[in-house]
Amino acid sequence: MFRHRRVLSAGAAVFAAVLLLSSCGDSGSDGSSAPIESGDPVAGGTLEVLQTGEPRSLDPAALTNYWAFQPTLGNALYGTLMINDVESLEIDYKMATEFSTLDGGKSFTLKLQPDLVFTDGTPLDAGAVKYNWDRLTDPALGSTSGRWAAQIEETRVEDPTTLTVTMRSENPHYAQAVVGSSLNWIASPAALEQGQAAFDENPIGAGPFTLESWSRQDAVRLTKNPDYWDAPKPYLDSLTIRTVSDTNQRVNAMTTGAADLASETNWESIDKLESAGLNAEVVATGGGQFMGMNFRRAPFDDERARRAVALAVDLDAINTAVYNGLGEVPKTLFAESSPFFTDIPLEETDPETAQKLFDELAGEGKPVSFSFLSYPTTESRTLGEALQAQLSAFENVEMNVDVVDYPQAVARTGSHDFDMLISSAVIQDPDSPLWLAFHSASAGNNVGVSDPELDAALDAGRISEDVDERKPAYNTVQERLTELVPGIWYYRAVPGVVWADNVHGVEVYALGSPLPEEIWVTE
Repeated sequence: MFRHRRVLSAGAAVFAAVLLLSSCGDSGSDGSSAPIESGDPVAGGTLEVLQTGEPRSLDPAALTNYWAFQPTLGNALYGTLMINDVESLEIDYKMATEFSTLDGGKSFTLKLQPDLVFTDGTPLDAGAVKYNWDRLTDPALGSTSGRWAAQIEETRVEDPTTLTVTMRSENPHYAQAVVGSSLNWIASPAALEQGQAAFDENPIGAGPFTLESWSRQDAVRLTKNPDYWDAPKPYLDSLTIRTVSDTNQRVNAMTTGAADLASETNWESIDKLESAGLNAEVVATGGGQFMGMNFRRAPFDDERARRAVALAVDLDAINTAVYNGLGEVPKTLFAESSPFFTDIPLEETDPETAQKLFDELAGEGKPVSFSFLSYPTTESRTLGEALQAQLSAFENVEMNVDVVDYPQAVARTGSHDFDMLISSAVIQDPDSPLWLAFHSASAGNNVGVSDPELDAALDAGRISEDVDERKPAYNTVQERLTELVPGIWYYRAVPGVVWADNVHGVEVYALGSPLPEEIWVTE
């Protein structure tokens, strides 16, 4: 059994974060999950870390602060402005000391620790934050965080430690977007101005570690930053971070001692690691992953095609094929522990109605034919193939699986060149993931859903700071998503981190983002 297994859920206390947004200064408490181990940290040692996604660049704009991408790497190179508690979502400050609003989220004041410096000696000041946040909106960067940055209308430097942020529309919950994205990672403007190739050779941040070397498709080696602002951290001398996209290979590396800490995305793997006596933390969430269908083009510009495919799918069989039955299929948008929970089912299976819809479309000269855009992972390919096998039992529907590499998948997603793809709306506070995924004005609305009633409900849930006022809005969101069928919800996300017994001080924030400066190791 796990000696230190933790499954963390966000309950009603999630909304304490709102109170902090309207106050100034440090929260005075540790905002991430508290470390389990007792005793004083020990300096020294190396940590072998596994991440699941290879970075295309070390530019923070190219990194993603989710458990399934490069959270440890980003935190190591750039540190954090602020973090949240994964249970209450309260904000705790790191390099920032305040992110407050006095007007309901129409504008914010960001304040920084004084005298912060990058490792090249230049100041990490309000001007540096402005430079980083402004550039994220450049579509040429292809940043996954651009959709959050696009919600900012203007940034203005007031003094070296103060930045005023004006939003395009009011959002009192915006701190959660900063915490869970690369807005939280600030790089040296002078270094970024040298171009991507030069920056990847020598990325400059103010984080707890600096780059020693990066061998693409192999390892990123990092060494302790002796001038880190929060001394005596970091405790480790060095980190080695490797990308292992296959979950079975991650399990093998962890159980054989080849790695010390890993991000994990798969419940079956976590169960295997449990039996091996390793420690784990999983952040409980709502929503999850869905097979998104592109509203912008045929066949899924017709609601009947979307509904037909959704009704044809046996999600328990998908779970068996992809996760050996150990995944969790989302039955409702919110987990029962959420104050927004309503028993509105996300999916149902009805093969007879599905076939009638396929036949109806074919009779109009619109037989359903589409491609599933797959990442180059076993999980993604297996998902596509399992869906393809199920649909082969129906008439007047054809599907193929198009496996592409990560850069091509990102490019095609950004240009909306797909029929179906894996998308997600992983919910802690509901505003950011749901507004981003489904609002017609959102740059992150990859599937292209556009529904005035849904937009109004998402806006109402965003503007209000009161749980009782927000709940009716998110009830409407659940109802509209059921009617519109933007995708097939097939997997509750597993933002997991696993670590060995000699690893201590593991803390995570947001969606499974570990803080390497807090970690220490023993023999």
